[in-house]
Amino acid sequence: MNDEIKLLIEQSRLKVSQLINSEISSLYWHIGKRIKDEILSNNRAEYGKQIVQTLSTQLTLEFGKGWSEK
Repeated sequence: MNDEIKLLIEQSRLKVSQLINSEISSLYWHIGKRIKDEILSNNRAEYGKQIVQTLSTQLTLEFGKGWSEK
């Protein structure tokens, strides 16, 4: 019985981590798309680096670490 409970816990943890990874990937993709479409207007420009740096700083201040320019 203990092994079955441990397996259930491990399976649930795996599902949760997979869901989180999927959502984070989707979030980053949507952020990148919005920057490209709305801020850079589909053009690569030198000022785009400054925009991304500024956005990174603002997001880090509001949401904590994990929002670097990369």
